[in-house]
Amino acid sequence: MTRTPDVSVVIPTCDRPDLVVRAVRSALAQTIDTIEVVVVLDGGDEATRAALAEMRDDRLRVVPLPERGGAPNARNVGVREARAPWTAFLDDDDEWLPEKLATQLAAARTARAPLPVVASRLINRTPRAEFVLPRRLPEPGEPVSEYLTVRRGLFHGDGFIQTSTIMAPTELLRRVPFTVGLRRQQELDWTLRAVSHPDVELVMTAEPLVVWHQDEDRPRISLESPWEAQFEWLRATRPLLTPRAYAALAMSVISSMAATTRSFRVFRVLLAEARRHGRPSVIDYVTYLQIWLIPPDLRHRLRDRVLNRRRGGQPSLPDARRADAVPGTQRAAHAEPVPSVVGEPDPVAGAGRQ
Repeated sequence: MTRTPDVSVVIPTCDRPDLVVRAVRSALAQTIDTIEVVVVLDGGDEATRAALAEMRDDRLRVVPLPERGGAPNARNVGVREARAPWTAFLDDDDEWLPEKLATQLAAARTARAPLPVVASRLINRTPRAEFVLPRRLPEPGEPVSEYLTVRRGLFHGDGFIQTSTIMAPTELLRRVPFTVGLRRQQELDWTLRAVSHPDVELVMTAEPLVVWHQDEDRPRISLESPWEAQFEWLRATRPLLTPRAYAALAMSVISSMAATTRSFRVFRVLLAEARRHGRPSVIDYVTYLQIWLIPPDLRHRLRDRVLNRRRGGQPSLPDARRADAVPGTQRAAHAEPVPSVVGEPDPVAGAGRQ
Protein backbone atom coordinates (compact mmCIF):
# COMPACT_ATOMS: atom_id res chain seq x y z
CA MET A 1 0.00 0.00 0.00
CA THR A 2 1.49 3.36 -1.07
CA ARG A 3 -1.35 5.74 -0.17
CA THR A 4 -1.58 6.83 3.46
CA PRO A 5 -4.59 5.01 4.93
CA ASP A 6 -7.44 6.80 6.66
CA VAL A 7 -7.66 4.26 9.49
CA SER A 8 -5.16 1.84 10.97
CA VAL A 9 -6.77 -1.27 12.48
CA VAL A 10 -4.76 -2.79 15.34
CA ILE A 11 -5.43 -6.43 16.25
CA PRO A 12 -3.37 -8.02 19.05
CA THR A 13 -3.36 -11.82 19.02
CA CYS A 14 -1.63 -14.89 20.38
CA ASP A 15 -2.17 -18.56 19.50
CA ARG A 16 -5.67 -18.18 18.05
CA PRO A 17 -5.22 -18.41 14.26
CA ASP A 18 -8.80 -19.30 13.37
CA LEU A 19 -10.25 -16.47 15.43
CA VAL A 20 -7.84 -13.79 14.25
CA VAL A 21 -8.44 -14.74 10.61
CA ARG A 22 -12.16 -14.12 11.17
CA ALA A 23 -11.39 -10.76 12.78
CA VAL A 24 -9.03 -9.72 9.97
CA ARG A 25 -11.57 -10.65 7.31
CA SER A 26 -14.20 -8.47 8.99
CA ALA A 27 -11.75 -5.55 8.99
CA LEU A 28 -10.76 -6.02 5.36
CA ALA A 29 -14.47 -6.22 4.41
CA GLN A 30 -15.20 -2.67 5.60
CA THR A 31 -17.09 -0.42 3.20
CA ILE A 32 -14.09 1.91 3.17
CA ASP A 33 -10.97 0.35 1.73
CA THR A 34 -8.46 3.08 2.62
CA ILE A 35 -7.31 1.19 5.70
CA GLU A 36 -4.40 -0.85 6.93
CA VAL A 37 -4.69 -3.83 9.26
CA VAL A 38 -1.81 -4.25 11.69
CA VAL A 39 -1.85 -7.63 13.44
CA VAL A 40 0.53 -7.74 16.41
CA LEU A 41 1.65 -11.29 17.23
CA ASP A 42 2.19 -11.31 20.98
CA GLY A 43 5.11 -13.71 21.19
CA GLY A 44 6.15 -16.62 18.98
CA ASP A 45 3.11 -17.80 17.07
CA GLU A 46 4.01 -19.67 13.89
CA ALA A 47 0.52 -21.09 13.33
CA THR A 48 -1.02 -17.61 13.30
CA ARG A 49 1.76 -16.23 11.13
CA ALA A 50 1.16 -19.02 8.60
CA ALA A 51 -2.62 -18.50 8.60
CA LEU A 52 -2.25 -14.77 7.99
CA ALA A 53 0.32 -15.34 5.23
CA GLU A 54 -2.41 -17.04 3.21
CA MET A 55 -4.52 -13.85 3.21
CA ARG A 56 -3.39 -12.09 0.07
CA ASP A 57 -4.13 -8.43 0.77
CA ASP A 58 -1.51 -5.68 0.70
CA ARG A 59 -3.44 -3.79 3.38
CA LEU A 60 -2.52 -6.48 5.93
CA ARG A 61 0.71 -6.16 7.90
CA VAL A 62 1.97 -8.54 10.60
CA VAL A 63 4.20 -7.29 13.43
CA PRO A 64 5.72 -10.15 15.47
CA LEU A 65 6.94 -9.56 19.03
CA PRO A 66 9.79 -11.72 20.34
CA GLU A 67 8.00 -12.51 23.63
CA ARG A 68 4.59 -12.07 25.21
CA GLY A 69 3.92 -8.67 26.75
CA GLY A 70 0.13 -8.76 27.09
CA ALA A 71 -2.69 -7.15 25.12
CA PRO A 72 -2.10 -3.52 26.31
CA ASN A 73 1.54 -3.70 25.23
CA ALA A 74 0.59 -5.25 21.87
CA ARG A 75 -1.95 -2.46 21.29
CA ASN A 76 0.68 0.18 22.07
CA VAL A 77 3.09 -1.45 19.62
CA GLY A 78 0.36 -1.46 16.97
CA VAL A 79 -0.33 2.24 17.56
CA ARG A 80 3.37 3.03 17.11
CA GLU A 81 3.28 1.13 13.81
CA ALA A 82 0.09 2.88 12.63
CA ARG A 83 0.38 5.15 9.58
CA ALA A 84 -3.17 6.55 9.58
CA PRO A 85 -4.52 9.58 11.48
CA TRP A 86 -7.13 7.30 13.08
CA THR A 87 -6.60 3.98 14.85
CA ALA A 88 -9.33 1.45 15.61
CA PHE A 89 -8.92 -1.61 17.82
CA LEU A 90 -10.28 -5.07 17.17
CA ASP A 91 -9.83 -7.97 19.59
CA ASP A 92 -8.98 -11.21 17.83
CA ASP A 93 -12.15 -13.00 18.96
CA ASP A 94 -14.55 -10.26 17.84
CA GLU A 95 -15.70 -9.09 14.41
CA TRP A 96 -16.93 -5.88 12.86
CA LEU A 97 -20.01 -5.20 10.77
CA PRO A 98 -19.11 -3.81 7.32
CA GLU A 99 -20.17 -0.20 8.02
CA LYS A 100 -18.26 0.11 11.29
CA LEU A 101 -15.42 2.41 10.25
CA ALA A 102 -17.45 4.47 7.79
CA THR A 103 -20.06 5.12 10.46
CA GLN A 104 -17.46 6.14 13.02
CA LEU A 105 -15.61 8.44 10.62
CA ALA A 106 -18.91 10.19 9.88
CA ALA A 107 -19.57 10.55 13.61
CA ALA A 108 -16.07 11.93 14.20
CA ARG A 109 -16.74 14.74 11.74
CA THR A 110 -19.59 15.98 13.94
CA ALA A 111 -17.52 16.08 17.14
CA ARG A 112 -16.94 19.33 18.97
CA ALA A 113 -13.53 18.44 20.41
CA PRO A 114 -10.39 18.23 18.25
CA LEU A 115 -9.66 14.65 19.39
CA PRO A 116 -12.88 12.64 19.69
CA VAL A 117 -12.92 9.07 20.96
CA VAL A 118 -15.62 7.36 18.90
CA ALA A 119 -17.23 4.21 20.32
CA SER A 120 -20.33 2.28 19.33
CA ARG A 121 -22.95 -0.14 20.50
CA LEU A 122 -22.23 -3.82 19.99
CA ILE A 123 -24.07 -7.10 19.64
CA ASN A 124 -23.23 -9.22 22.67
CA ARG A 125 -23.47 -12.87 21.68
CA THR A 126 -23.29 -15.56 24.37
CA PRO A 127 -24.13 -19.27 24.16
CA ARG A 128 -27.52 -18.46 25.74
CA ALA A 129 -28.59 -15.11 24.32
CA GLU A 130 -27.92 -12.21 21.97
CA PHE A 131 -28.56 -8.58 22.84
CA VAL A 132 -27.32 -5.07 22.12
CA LEU A 133 -25.14 -3.09 24.52
CA PRO A 134 -25.13 -0.43 25.81
CA ARG A 135 -28.83 -0.38 26.55
CA ARG A 136 -28.99 3.42 26.23
CA LEU A 137 -26.85 6.35 25.10
CA PRO A 138 -25.56 9.10 27.41
CA GLU A 139 -28.05 11.76 28.44
CA PRO A 140 -27.15 15.44 27.92
CA GLY A 141 -24.96 16.65 30.77
CA GLU A 142 -24.56 13.18 32.29
CA PRO A 143 -21.04 12.58 33.64
CA VAL A 144 -19.54 9.84 31.54
CA SER A 145 -18.16 7.94 34.51
CA GLU A 146 -21.68 7.69 35.90
CA TYR A 147 -23.19 6.75 32.55
CA LEU A 148 -20.82 3.83 32.27
CA THR A 149 -20.89 2.61 35.87
CA VAL A 150 -24.07 3.55 37.71
CA ARG A 151 -26.71 0.83 37.50
CA ARG A 152 -30.42 1.08 36.87
CA GLY A 153 -30.97 -2.67 36.98
CA LEU A 154 -29.79 -5.47 39.25
CA PHE A 155 -28.20 -7.67 36.58
CA HIS A 156 -26.80 -5.15 34.16
CA GLY A 157 -25.43 -1.68 33.67
CA ASP A 158 -26.81 0.78 31.13
CA GLY A 159 -23.57 2.22 29.79
CA PHE A 160 -20.78 0.29 28.16
CA ILE A 161 -17.58 0.56 26.13
CA GLN A 162 -15.41 -2.27 24.83
CA THR A 163 -12.06 -2.28 23.03
CA SER A 164 -13.35 -3.46 19.65
CA THR A 165 -15.76 -0.51 19.49
CA ILE A 166 -13.09 2.18 19.98
CA MET A 167 -11.70 4.39 17.23
CA ALA A 168 -9.52 7.32 18.28
CA PRO A 169 -6.95 9.71 16.82
CA THR A 170 -3.56 8.04 16.57
CA GLU A 171 -2.06 11.19 18.06
CA LEU A 172 -4.15 10.73 21.20
CA LEU A 173 -3.32 7.03 21.51
CA ARG A 174 0.38 7.86 21.42
CA ARG A 175 -0.10 10.57 24.02
CA VAL A 176 -2.19 8.28 26.25
CA PRO A 177 -1.04 4.66 25.80
CA PHE A 178 -2.68 1.62 27.36
CA THR A 179 -1.40 0.67 30.82
CA VAL A 180 0.89 -2.34 30.44
CA GLY A 181 0.33 -4.96 33.13
CA LEU A 182 -3.28 -4.05 33.91
CA ARG A 183 -5.26 -7.28 33.64
CA ARG A 184 -8.83 -5.95 33.83
CA GLN A 185 -10.56 -2.64 33.08
CA GLN A 186 -8.05 -1.93 30.30
CA GLU A 187 -10.54 0.06 28.21
CA LEU A 188 -11.93 1.85 31.26
CA ASP A 189 -8.51 2.85 32.50
CA TRP A 190 -7.51 4.15 29.07
CA THR A 191 -10.75 6.03 28.45
CA LEU A 192 -10.75 7.69 31.86
CA ARG A 193 -7.25 9.00 31.28
CA ALA A 194 -7.88 9.98 27.66
CA VAL A 195 -11.10 11.89 28.15
CA SER A 196 -9.64 13.78 31.12
CA HIS A 197 -7.74 15.83 28.54
CA PRO A 198 -9.58 19.06 27.65
CA ASP A 199 -9.30 18.51 23.88
CA VAL A 200 -10.95 15.06 24.01
CA GLU A 201 -14.60 14.01 24.05
CA LEU A 202 -16.43 10.70 23.86
CA VAL A 203 -18.83 10.19 20.96
CA MET A 204 -21.17 7.18 20.93
CA THR A 205 -22.85 5.95 17.75
CA ALA A 206 -26.38 4.60 18.05
CA GLU A 207 -25.91 1.55 15.82
CA PRO A 208 -24.37 -1.74 16.95
CA LEU A 209 -21.24 -2.08 14.82
CA VAL A 210 -19.35 -4.91 16.52
CA VAL A 211 -20.14 -8.55 17.30
CA TRP A 212 -18.72 -9.41 20.72
CA HIS A 213 -18.39 -13.17 20.95
CA GLN A 214 -18.59 -14.26 24.58
CA ASP A 215 -17.81 -17.95 24.27
CA GLU A 216 -17.76 -18.76 27.94
CA ASP A 217 -15.97 -22.09 27.54
CA ARG A 218 -12.93 -20.34 26.01
CA PRO A 219 -10.19 -19.29 28.47
CA ARG A 220 -9.71 -15.55 28.71
CA ILE A 221 -8.18 -13.14 31.15
CA SER A 222 -11.46 -11.29 31.66
CA LEU A 223 -12.81 -14.35 33.50
CA GLU A 224 -10.01 -14.24 36.09
CA SER A 225 -10.49 -12.31 39.32
CA PRO A 226 -7.39 -10.40 40.46
CA TRP A 227 -9.53 -8.35 42.82
CA GLU A 228 -6.74 -6.99 45.05
CA ALA A 229 -4.88 -5.44 42.10
CA GLN A 230 -8.11 -4.04 40.70
CA PHE A 231 -9.02 -2.62 44.10
CA GLU A 232 -5.71 -0.74 44.16
CA TRP A 233 -6.39 0.43 40.61
CA LEU A 234 -9.80 1.72 41.70
CA ARG A 235 -8.27 3.69 44.57
CA ALA A 236 -5.66 5.24 42.28
CA THR A 237 -8.35 6.17 39.75
CA ARG A 238 -10.67 7.88 42.26
CA PRO A 239 -9.80 11.45 41.07
CA LEU A 240 -11.30 10.59 37.66
CA LEU A 241 -14.60 9.30 39.07
CA THR A 242 -17.63 10.98 40.61
CA PRO A 243 -18.64 9.66 44.08
CA ARG A 244 -21.60 7.83 42.54
CA ALA A 245 -19.37 6.17 39.95
CA TYR A 246 -16.77 5.25 42.57
CA ALA A 247 -19.38 3.53 44.74
CA ALA A 248 -20.86 1.72 41.75
CA LEU A 249 -17.48 0.34 40.67
CA ALA A 250 -16.54 -0.75 44.18
CA MET A 251 -19.88 -2.45 44.83
CA SER A 252 -20.35 -4.08 41.43
CA VAL A 253 -17.19 -4.55 39.36
CA ILE A 254 -14.65 -5.05 42.13
CA SER A 255 -17.08 -6.96 44.32
CA SER A 256 -17.93 -9.36 41.47
CA MET A 257 -14.25 -10.34 41.40
CA ALA A 258 -13.84 -10.45 45.17
CA ALA A 259 -17.05 -12.38 45.93
CA THR A 260 -15.39 -15.67 45.02
CA THR A 261 -13.27 -15.34 48.17
CA ARG A 262 -16.40 -15.78 50.31
CA SER A 263 -14.56 -13.66 52.90
CA PHE A 264 -16.62 -11.55 55.30
CA ARG A 265 -13.54 -9.39 55.89
CA VAL A 266 -13.31 -8.60 52.16
CA PHE A 267 -17.06 -7.96 52.07
CA ARG A 268 -16.67 -5.36 54.85
CA VAL A 269 -13.56 -3.74 53.32
CA LEU A 270 -15.24 -3.07 49.96
CA LEU A 271 -18.45 -1.85 51.55
CA ALA A 272 -16.54 0.52 53.83
CA GLU A 273 -14.52 1.87 50.87
CA ALA A 274 -17.67 2.58 48.86
CA ARG A 275 -19.30 4.36 51.80
CA ARG A 276 -16.20 6.35 52.76
CA HIS A 277 -15.27 7.69 49.33
CA GLY A 278 -18.41 7.13 47.26
CA ARG A 279 -22.11 7.82 47.33
CA PRO A 280 -23.93 4.47 47.08
CA SER A 281 -27.56 4.31 46.01
CA VAL A 282 -30.18 1.81 47.13
CA ILE A 283 -29.62 -0.23 43.97
CA ASP A 284 -25.87 -0.33 44.72
CA TYR A 285 -26.60 -1.97 48.08
CA VAL A 286 -29.00 -4.48 46.53
CA THR A 287 -26.52 -5.21 43.74
CA TYR A 288 -23.77 -5.73 46.28
CA LEU A 289 -25.80 -8.27 48.20
CA GLN A 290 -26.90 -10.25 45.15
CA ILE A 291 -23.31 -10.42 43.87
CA TRP A 292 -22.17 -11.91 47.16
CA LEU A 293 -25.19 -14.19 47.67
CA ILE A 294 -26.05 -15.51 44.17
CA PRO A 295 -23.58 -17.92 42.51
CA PRO A 296 -21.95 -16.41 39.38
CA ASP A 297 -23.33 -18.99 36.93
CA LEU A 298 -26.87 -18.41 38.10
CA ARG A 299 -26.36 -14.66 38.03
CA HIS A 300 -25.11 -14.85 34.43
CA ARG A 301 -28.10 -16.91 33.36
CA LEU A 302 -30.50 -14.47 35.00
CA ARG A 303 -28.70 -11.53 33.39
CA ASP A 304 -28.89 -13.01 29.90
CA ARG A 305 -32.55 -13.92 30.34
CA VAL A 306 -33.44 -10.40 31.49
CA LEU A 307 -31.48 -8.65 28.74
CA ASN A 308 -32.66 -11.00 26.00
CA ARG A 309 -36.28 -10.45 27.03
CA ARG A 310 -35.92 -6.67 27.19
CA ARG A 311 -34.05 -6.05 23.97
CA GLY A 312 -37.45 -5.36 22.34
CA GLY A 313 -36.94 -3.33 19.19
CA GLN A 314 -33.16 -3.40 19.22
CA PRO A 315 -31.70 -4.45 15.89
CA SER A 316 -30.61 -8.03 15.35
CA LEU A 317 -27.40 -8.91 13.54
CA PRO A 318 -29.01 -9.17 10.08
CA ASP A 319 -30.79 -5.83 10.60
CA ALA A 320 -27.54 -4.18 11.62
CA ARG A 321 -25.76 -5.53 8.54
CA ARG A 322 -28.41 -3.99 6.28
CA ALA A 323 -28.02 -0.54 7.85
CA ASP A 324 -26.77 1.82 5.17
CA ALA A 325 -27.67 5.22 6.55
CA VAL A 326 -25.21 7.48 8.29
CA PRO A 327 -26.06 6.95 11.95
CA GLY A 328 -27.25 9.29 14.59
CA THR A 329 -24.73 9.87 17.34
CA GLN A 330 -24.78 10.88 20.94
CA ARG A 331 -21.94 12.84 22.48
CA ALA A 332 -21.02 11.96 26.02
CA ALA A 333 -20.86 15.06 28.16
CA HIS A 334 -17.99 15.46 30.60
CA ALA A 335 -18.08 18.68 32.54
CA GLU A 336 -15.41 17.21 34.80
CA PRO A 337 -12.62 14.81 33.88
CA VAL A 338 -14.64 11.63 34.26
CA PRO A 339 -15.35 9.70 31.13
CA SER A 340 -16.02 6.20 30.18
CA VAL A 341 -15.90 2.72 31.49
CA VAL A 342 -15.67 -0.62 30.01
CA GLY A 343 -16.42 -4.05 29.49
CA GLU A 344 -18.29 -6.99 30.73
CA PRO A 345 -22.08 -6.83 31.04
CA ASP A 346 -22.05 -8.36 34.50
CA PRO A 347 -21.89 -5.88 35.99
CA VAL A 348 -19.92 -3.26 34.02
CA ALA A 349 -16.43 -4.59 34.22
CA GLY A 350 -13.59 -4.16 31.77
CA ALA A 351 -12.82 -7.22 29.76
CA GLY A 352 -9.08 -7.10 29.24
CA ARG A 353 -8.21 -9.93 26.87
CA GLN A 354 -4.83 -11.38 26.28
